[in-house]
Amino acid sequence: MSETSEKISAYLAPRRLDEALQAMADGDATVFCGGTDLAPQTESGARQYQAKLLNLRRIEGLCGIDTGGGEIRIGAATTISDLRRNAPLAAIAPALVEAAEHFASEQIRNAASVGGNLCNASPAGDMSPPLLVLGAAVELACWRDRAVQVRRVPLEAFFVSPGKTVRRPEELLTAVVFERPADGFVSRFRKSGPRPALEISTVSVALGARIADGRLSGVRVALGSVAPTPLRARHVEAALEGRPLDATTIAAAVAATADDARPIDDVRASAWYRGHLVRVFVEEVLNDVRRD
Repeated sequence: MSETSEKISAYLAPRRLDEALQAMADGDATVFCGGTDLAPQTESGARQYQAKLLNLRRIEGLCGIDTGGGEIRIGAATTISDLRRNAPLAAIAPALVEAAEHFASEQIRNAASVGGNLCNASPAGDMSPPLLVLGAAVELACWRDRAVQVRRVPLEAFFVSPGKTVRRPEELLTAVVFERPADGFVSRFRKSGPRPALEISTVSVALGARIADGRLSGVRVALGSVAPTPLRARHVEAALEGRPLDATTIAAAVAATADDARPIDDVRASAWYRGHLVRVFVEEVLNDVRRD
Protein backbone atom coordinates (compact mmCIF):
# COMPACT_ATOMS: atom_id res chain seq x y z
CA MET A 1 0.00 0.00 0.00
CA SER A 2 1.35 3.45 -0.91
CA GLU A 3 2.07 6.16 1.64
CA THR A 4 -0.64 8.31 0.06
CA SER A 5 -3.33 5.63 0.30
CA GLU A 6 -2.44 5.00 3.94
CA LYS A 7 -3.24 8.63 4.80
CA ILE A 8 -6.62 8.63 3.03
CA SER A 9 -9.24 6.75 5.02
CA ALA A 10 -12.30 7.73 2.96
CA TYR A 11 -13.06 8.72 -0.63
CA LEU A 12 -16.28 10.70 -1.13
CA ALA A 13 -17.98 11.81 -4.36
CA PRO A 14 -21.24 13.49 -3.27
CA ARG A 15 -23.88 14.71 -5.71
CA ARG A 16 -25.29 17.47 -3.48
CA LEU A 17 -23.60 20.53 -2.02
CA ASP A 18 -24.98 19.96 1.46
CA GLU A 19 -23.47 16.46 1.52
CA ALA A 20 -20.06 17.84 0.56
CA LEU A 21 -20.20 20.57 3.18
CA GLN A 22 -21.19 18.14 5.92
CA ALA A 23 -18.19 16.02 4.99
CA MET A 24 -15.98 19.13 5.28
CA ALA A 25 -17.46 20.31 8.58
CA ASP A 26 -14.63 18.83 10.68
CA GLY A 27 -11.95 20.43 8.51
CA ASP A 28 -10.30 17.08 7.73
CA ALA A 29 -11.05 16.81 3.99
CA THR A 30 -8.82 17.32 0.98
CA VAL A 31 -10.89 18.84 -1.82
CA PHE A 32 -10.30 17.40 -5.28
CA CYS A 33 -11.72 18.89 -8.46
CA GLY A 34 -9.34 18.84 -11.42
CA GLY A 35 -6.23 17.85 -9.50
CA THR A 36 -3.87 19.83 -11.72
CA ASP A 37 -2.38 21.63 -8.70
CA LEU A 38 -3.14 19.07 -6.00
CA ALA A 39 -1.39 16.13 -7.67
CA PRO A 40 2.03 17.76 -8.17
CA GLN A 41 1.90 19.45 -4.76
CA THR A 42 1.23 16.20 -2.89
CA GLU A 43 3.77 14.28 -4.94
CA SER A 44 6.45 16.87 -4.17
CA GLY A 45 5.60 16.89 -0.46
CA ALA A 46 4.41 20.50 -0.48
CA ARG A 47 0.97 19.33 0.68
CA GLN A 48 -0.38 16.28 2.47
CA TYR A 49 -3.69 14.53 2.00
CA GLN A 50 -6.20 14.75 4.83
CA ALA A 51 -8.17 11.73 6.04
CA LYS A 52 -10.99 12.31 3.53
CA LEU A 53 -10.55 12.85 -0.21
CA LEU A 54 -13.59 14.76 -1.47
CA ASN A 55 -14.29 14.75 -5.21
CA LEU A 56 -16.44 17.73 -6.28
CA ARG A 57 -17.03 16.78 -9.90
CA ARG A 58 -20.46 15.20 -9.39
CA ILE A 59 -22.03 18.00 -7.35
CA GLU A 60 -25.04 19.47 -9.11
CA GLY A 61 -24.87 23.20 -9.73
CA LEU A 62 -21.14 23.57 -9.10
CA CYS A 63 -20.35 23.84 -12.83
CA GLY A 64 -21.62 26.28 -15.41
CA ILE A 65 -21.57 29.90 -16.52
CA ASP A 66 -24.67 32.07 -16.15
CA THR A 67 -24.48 35.25 -18.24
CA GLY A 68 -28.21 35.89 -18.44
CA GLY A 69 -28.68 38.50 -15.73
CA GLY A 70 -27.13 41.59 -14.22
CA GLU A 71 -24.76 39.41 -12.24
CA ILE A 72 -22.45 36.98 -14.01
CA ARG A 73 -21.98 33.71 -12.12
CA ILE A 74 -19.31 31.08 -12.75
CA GLY A 75 -19.51 27.82 -10.83
CA ALA A 76 -16.30 26.92 -9.02
CA ALA A 77 -15.96 23.55 -10.77
CA THR A 78 -16.25 25.15 -14.22
CA THR A 79 -13.19 24.22 -16.24
CA ILE A 80 -10.84 26.63 -17.95
CA SER A 81 -11.91 25.06 -21.27
CA ASP A 82 -15.52 25.95 -20.44
CA LEU A 83 -14.48 29.59 -20.02
CA ARG A 84 -12.49 29.54 -23.23
CA ARG A 85 -15.41 28.25 -25.31
CA ASN A 86 -18.14 30.51 -23.89
CA ALA A 87 -19.04 33.10 -26.53
CA PRO A 88 -21.33 35.26 -24.33
CA LEU A 89 -18.59 35.48 -21.71
CA ALA A 90 -16.06 36.47 -24.36
CA ALA A 91 -18.26 39.42 -25.29
CA ILE A 92 -18.78 40.44 -21.65
CA ALA A 93 -15.29 39.83 -20.24
CA PRO A 94 -12.76 39.33 -23.04
CA ALA A 95 -9.76 39.51 -20.70
CA LEU A 96 -11.02 36.50 -18.74
CA VAL A 97 -11.47 34.40 -21.87
CA GLU A 98 -8.08 35.55 -23.18
CA ALA A 99 -6.48 34.37 -19.94
CA ALA A 100 -8.18 31.01 -20.40
CA GLU A 101 -6.82 30.85 -23.94
CA HIS A 102 -3.24 31.13 -22.63
CA PHE A 103 -3.75 28.81 -19.67
CA ALA A 104 -1.39 25.80 -19.78
CA SER A 105 -2.28 23.10 -22.34
CA GLU A 106 -5.50 21.69 -23.76
CA GLN A 107 -5.34 18.68 -21.45
CA ILE A 108 -4.85 20.81 -18.34
CA ARG A 109 -7.55 23.30 -19.37
CA ASN A 110 -9.99 20.39 -19.68
CA ALA A 111 -9.37 19.41 -16.03
CA ALA A 112 -8.38 22.58 -14.19
CA SER A 113 -11.22 24.47 -12.47
CA VAL A 114 -11.74 28.17 -11.86
CA GLY A 115 -12.22 27.60 -8.13
CA GLY A 116 -9.13 25.44 -7.87
CA ASN A 117 -6.97 28.04 -9.60
CA LEU A 118 -8.14 30.71 -7.14
CA CYS A 119 -7.86 28.52 -4.03
CA ASN A 120 -4.33 27.53 -5.00
CA ALA A 121 -3.56 31.22 -4.35
CA SER A 122 -0.45 31.36 -6.50
CA PRO A 123 0.86 34.88 -7.18
CA ALA A 124 1.09 33.67 -10.79
CA GLY A 125 -2.46 32.30 -11.04
CA ASP A 126 -3.85 33.20 -14.46
CA MET A 127 -7.49 33.63 -13.42
CA SER A 128 -6.81 36.17 -10.67
CA PRO A 129 -5.86 39.36 -12.59
CA PRO A 130 -8.80 39.33 -15.05
CA LEU A 131 -11.26 38.55 -12.27
CA LEU A 132 -9.79 41.34 -10.13
CA VAL A 133 -10.40 43.91 -12.86
CA LEU A 134 -13.98 42.64 -13.14
CA GLY A 135 -14.50 43.41 -9.45
CA ALA A 136 -15.29 39.76 -8.76
CA ALA A 137 -16.19 38.17 -5.44
CA VAL A 138 -16.10 34.54 -4.37
CA GLU A 139 -18.85 32.66 -2.55
CA LEU A 140 -17.70 30.49 0.34
CA ALA A 141 -20.16 27.92 1.70
CA CYS A 142 -20.08 25.84 4.87
CA TRP A 143 -22.42 23.63 6.91
CA ARG A 144 -23.53 25.37 10.09
CA ASP A 145 -26.63 25.07 12.27
CA ARG A 146 -27.86 22.20 10.12
CA ALA A 147 -27.98 24.35 6.96
CA VAL A 148 -25.79 25.64 4.16
CA GLN A 149 -24.37 29.05 5.04
CA VAL A 150 -22.80 31.26 2.34
CA ARG A 151 -20.64 34.36 2.63
CA ARG A 152 -19.21 36.55 -0.11
CA VAL A 153 -15.64 37.81 -0.08
CA PRO A 154 -14.29 40.33 -2.61
CA LEU A 155 -11.55 38.61 -4.56
CA GLU A 156 -9.19 41.43 -3.64
CA ALA A 157 -9.56 40.43 0.03
CA PHE A 158 -9.43 36.67 -0.63
CA PHE A 159 -5.66 36.25 -1.02
CA VAL A 160 -3.46 36.44 2.08
CA SER A 161 -0.02 35.18 1.00
CA PRO A 162 1.38 32.61 -1.45
CA GLY A 163 -0.83 29.54 -1.12
CA LYS A 164 -3.00 31.12 1.59
CA THR A 165 -6.52 32.57 1.43
CA VAL A 166 -9.21 33.59 3.91
CA ARG A 167 -11.13 30.38 3.16
CA ARG A 168 -11.59 28.34 6.33
CA PRO A 169 -10.93 24.56 6.31
CA GLU A 170 -14.65 23.78 6.54
CA GLU A 171 -15.55 26.16 3.68
CA LEU A 172 -15.88 25.39 0.00
CA LEU A 173 -15.53 27.97 -2.75
CA THR A 174 -18.70 27.43 -4.75
CA ALA A 175 -18.82 30.29 -7.28
CA VAL A 176 -17.23 33.44 -8.63
CA VAL A 177 -19.58 36.36 -9.28
CA PHE A 178 -19.28 39.85 -10.75
CA GLU A 179 -21.64 42.53 -11.98
CA ARG A 180 -22.25 42.73 -15.70
CA PRO A 181 -19.92 45.48 -16.94
CA ALA A 182 -21.51 48.72 -18.11
CA ASP A 183 -21.70 49.77 -21.75
CA GLY A 184 -18.33 50.89 -23.04
CA PHE A 185 -16.39 48.48 -20.82
CA VAL A 186 -13.09 47.26 -22.23
CA SER A 187 -10.70 44.68 -20.82
CA ARG A 188 -7.32 43.33 -21.81
CA PHE A 189 -4.91 40.65 -20.56
CA ARG A 190 -1.20 40.06 -21.15
CA LYS A 191 0.94 37.22 -19.87
CA SER A 192 4.61 36.48 -20.36
CA GLY A 193 6.52 33.24 -20.55
CA PRO A 194 9.04 31.55 -22.82
CA ARG A 195 6.10 29.79 -24.50
CA PRO A 196 2.52 31.05 -25.05
CA ALA A 197 1.16 28.14 -23.01
CA LEU A 198 2.36 25.41 -20.63
CA GLU A 199 4.23 28.09 -18.73
CA ILE A 200 3.73 29.67 -15.33
CA SER A 201 3.39 33.42 -15.76
CA THR A 202 6.56 35.42 -15.33
CA VAL A 203 4.32 38.50 -15.21
CA SER A 204 0.66 39.09 -16.06
CA VAL A 205 -1.30 42.32 -16.42
CA ALA A 206 -5.04 42.84 -16.76
CA LEU A 207 -6.93 46.05 -17.46
CA GLY A 208 -10.62 46.76 -17.07
CA ALA A 209 -12.29 50.16 -17.56
CA ARG A 210 -15.11 52.02 -19.22
CA ILE A 211 -14.08 54.26 -22.07
CA ALA A 212 -16.11 57.23 -23.32
CA ASP A 213 -14.97 60.26 -25.32
CA GLY A 214 -11.40 59.05 -25.17
CA ARG A 215 -11.27 58.95 -21.36
CA LEU A 216 -11.14 55.99 -18.99
CA SER A 217 -13.32 55.69 -15.90
CA GLY A 218 -13.84 52.99 -13.31
CA VAL A 219 -10.30 51.89 -14.02
CA ARG A 220 -9.01 48.63 -12.57
CA VAL A 221 -5.52 47.30 -13.24
CA ALA A 222 -4.32 44.02 -11.76
CA LEU A 223 -0.87 42.45 -11.71
CA GLY A 224 0.28 38.87 -11.25
CA SER A 225 3.68 37.41 -10.32
CA VAL A 226 5.07 40.69 -8.99
CA ALA A 227 4.08 40.44 -5.31
CA PRO A 228 3.19 37.76 -2.73
CA THR A 229 -0.40 37.84 -4.00
CA PRO A 230 -2.18 39.03 -7.16
CA LEU A 231 -2.93 42.71 -6.59
CA ARG A 232 -4.72 45.82 -7.77
CA ALA A 233 -2.29 48.44 -9.12
CA ARG A 234 -3.77 51.44 -7.34
CA HIS A 235 -1.14 53.95 -8.44
CA VAL A 236 -1.52 52.94 -12.08
CA GLU A 237 -5.29 53.22 -11.76
CA ALA A 238 -5.00 56.73 -10.28
CA ALA A 239 -2.76 57.80 -13.16
CA LEU A 240 -5.46 56.74 -15.64
CA GLU A 241 -8.76 57.56 -13.95
CA GLY A 242 -10.67 60.32 -15.74
CA ARG A 243 -7.76 61.32 -17.92
CA PRO A 244 -7.57 61.40 -21.73
CA LEU A 245 -5.99 58.22 -23.06
CA ASP A 246 -3.07 59.90 -24.79
CA ALA A 247 0.70 59.42 -24.80
CA THR A 248 1.19 61.58 -21.72
CA THR A 249 -1.33 59.63 -19.65
CA ILE A 250 0.07 56.28 -20.81
CA ALA A 251 3.60 57.37 -19.87
CA ALA A 252 2.37 58.38 -16.40
CA ALA A 253 0.65 55.02 -15.94
CA VAL A 254 3.78 53.15 -16.99
CA ALA A 255 5.88 55.16 -14.53
CA ALA A 256 3.37 54.44 -11.75
CA THR A 257 4.00 50.67 -12.03
CA ALA A 258 7.12 51.19 -9.91
CA ASP A 259 4.87 52.15 -6.97
CA ASP A 260 2.68 49.03 -7.27
CA ALA A 261 4.84 46.11 -8.40
CA ARG A 262 7.03 44.42 -5.77
CA PRO A 263 8.84 41.76 -7.79
CA ILE A 264 11.53 39.44 -6.49
CA ASP A 265 14.38 37.45 -7.99
CA ASP A 266 13.64 33.73 -8.38
CA VAL A 267 14.49 30.84 -10.67
CA ARG A 268 12.09 32.05 -13.37
CA ALA A 269 13.07 35.71 -13.64
CA SER A 270 14.88 38.57 -11.97
CA ALA A 271 13.10 41.38 -10.16
CA TRP A 272 14.47 43.82 -12.76
CA TYR A 273 13.05 41.79 -15.65
CA ARG A 274 9.64 41.48 -14.02
CA GLY A 275 9.53 45.23 -13.40
CA HIS A 276 10.45 45.79 -17.03
CA LEU A 277 7.70 43.45 -18.26
CA VAL A 278 5.07 45.17 -16.13
CA ARG A 279 5.92 48.49 -17.76
CA VAL A 280 5.87 46.95 -21.24
CA PHE A 281 2.53 45.20 -20.71
CA VAL A 282 0.80 48.22 -19.18
CA GLU A 283 1.91 50.29 -22.17
CA GLU A 284 0.78 47.57 -24.59
CA VAL A 285 -2.73 47.14 -23.20
CA LEU A 286 -3.31 50.88 -23.03
CA ASN A 287 -2.11 51.45 -26.57
CA ASP A 288 -4.29 48.55 -27.67
CA VAL A 289 -7.36 50.21 -26.14
CA ARG A 290 -6.32 53.57 -27.56
CA ARG A 291 -6.13 52.17 -31.09
CA ASP A 292 -9.61 50.69 -30.81
